[in-house]
Amino acid sequence: MGFPVGYTEVFFPNLFLHTLSVLAFIRNLIFSLFHFLGLSDFFETEVVWSESHAGVPESPSVSAVLIREFLPVIKFGELVTAAGAEYTPESCAVCLYEFEGDEEIRCLTNCKHIFHRACLDRWLDHDQKTCPLCRTPFVPDDMQDEYNQRLWAASGVTDFYGEYTSV
Repeated sequence: MGFPVGYTEVFFPNLFLHTLSVLAFIRNLIFSLFHFLGLSDFFETEVVWSESHAGVPESPSVSAVLIREFLPVIKFGELVTAAGAEYTPESCAVCLYEFEGDEEIRCLTNCKHIFHRACLDRWLDHDQKTCPLCRTPFVPDDMQDEYNQRLWAASGVTDFYGEYTSV
């Protein structure tokens, strides 16, 4: 079977196709000119995260605050010198930006993945309790009891069984 020979002429007139080709050539010419003048960074957009995203709670949950206390914050440069450059990833899996030496990162204790501190904190603000990459829980098994006790104490709920255990 196949398409008829005049397929492009039926749906797109030649004038329209030529106009698109000319516009693409002009765009490439402008990009080349800016690159030659050293202004190619002008076209790159920088992501700026607003503090008030729609859908992100104003104040983090108690569990998010407790998990942040369990996860260490270090500088990327310190991790590279301690672990060696061959064992560290080049970019954050959340925002896809490369790590810089002076940026604060969070190193997950269970799975050893690393993320920018701000990226992982936003992930926690959405009440996520697992690694964005492998879904391993943030809180290690050996610290789960301490986490649960602190979460229970921070919730402000009184001890339901306290009055029955004294009998």
